[in-house]
Amino acid sequence: MTKNNENQTILPEPTIRRLPWYLSYVRMLDNLHVEYVSSTQISKELNVQSSQIAKDLSFLNIRGKTRIGYEVHRLACELEDFLGFNHQHDAVVIGTGSLGTALMQDRGLEHYGLNIVAGFDVRSEVIGQSVGGVPVYAIDELAAWQREHGVSIAILTVPVERAQETADLAIASGMTALWNFTPYRIRVPEDVVIANTSIYAHLAIIYNRMGMS
Repeated sequence: MTKNNENQTILPEPTIRRLPWYLSYVRMLDNLHVEYVSSTQISKELNVQSSQIAKDLSFLNIRGKTRIGYEVHRLACELEDFLGFNHQHDAVVIGTGSLGTALMQDRGLEHYGLNIVAGFDVRSEVIGQSVGGVPVYAIDELAAWQREHGVSIAILTVPVERAQETADLAIASGMTALWNFTPYRIRVPEDVVIANTSIYAHLAIIYNRMGMS
């Protein structure tokens, strides 16, 4: 297990993917004023082995009390802090089509620390407009805009044939983290963080499993 320059623990990706599940559940319990929860209870609700839950949380130095479990409010706060959900992270959307505008209007992302502050596009009819109060700029303004505002996260919602060149442009403009919603597996330098979210891949899984049932 290694740490980054800010002493943030770098966890295995499967663990990172499970932590938001735990957070959502304990947030719900916290809202119901439940004081303690055991890994066995979490296991039953989320269908994750209790031993795996305990191991995942131990990476964060979070350990429950014997025969009592985890203090719900403290666990929620610890998870939110570790995941960065209680800190604001500004981002831009590149490609303000139907998916891009849906993300720009999704206020729920703010509950997870993501604040979309600008959109960029090539279409003259949308440049200069705003979506959900978020201004849309011409894509050729991206580099100058980034230098002024210092935003590091770019969300890519462009057509697949534009995916790689848009990623290259975002990186050249100073973006250091990309959230890729296109079905194209873009290539980035090792020092650029990338997360791929393919809606179409998940649809393929659904259709395949339905056909097998």
